[in-house]
Amino acid sequence: MKPEAGIWNKLTRVVIFLICIAGVIALGRWYLPLIQQNERMRKEIHRLESELASETETSRKLQQEIDLLTKDPAALEREIRVRLGYAQPGETVFRFEGGPTNLPQSTP
Repeated sequence: MKPEAGIWNKLTRVVIFLICIAGVIALGRWYLPLIQQNERMRKEIHRLESELASETETSRKLQQEIDLLTKDPAALEREIRVRLGYAQPGETVFRFEGGPTNLPQSTP
């Protein structure tokens, strides 16, 4: 037969268990700010990656436009006509300016 464990053995086990729980809680509180900082940084990385993808797409489109204007004289001529309003000799250019319209005004 086994002798019964005394009250001190039971109390020692309870205290060791509580010390282990306190250690786990202390580790959790110590690492919680690092975990939150890691989460904020991951969100920032995701935002920057999406911004980078957007800027890369814009860069690609602009590079295509540069290539088109430097290699294709017809495209360059078309852009000059559209943006600067130039015309070839003998052509007539019509410009339509926005003015007052005949649309009825809505009443609130």
